[in-house]
Amino acid sequence: MQKDLNYIAKLEKAISEKYGETAAINPRSLWNEEKEKKFIDTLKDSYKKEDTSLKTKEKVEFEGVLINKKLLKNSNSKVCDCCKNYSLDKKDDVYLLKYKTCLNCYIKYIEDREDRWMSGWRPQMEK
Repeated sequence: MQKDLNYIAKLEKAISEKYGETAAINPRSLWNEEKEKKFIDTLKDSYKKEDTSLKTKEKVEFEGVLINKKLLKNSNSKVCDCCKNYSLDKKDDVYLLKYKTCLNCYIKYIEDREDRWMSGWRPQMEK
């Protein structure tokens, strides 16, 4: 394949007139060793950050699907261990965090019996 140098020159001239001088410049002419080193260092840093973020996002299999472990904990943190009810009530948040039960189950099973609950006792639930 033969290159028509006159055509290439006309094309470069037309591009530079329409879009400016920097549009027709070869990008390699602006690159140097310092920029190359800086680019490689930035690339290495981004790979390290990506690698550490992947390690922190541990996946767990849940019902046949891989789910982020943090998501699984968050979704289960609103479910009472006793009555298995999902709670959106703000009053339940304190009891769900400390005892993993809703306010109703706390009053029914735990109130005034915290020591027994913390030692591992759980009520027999009907199925």
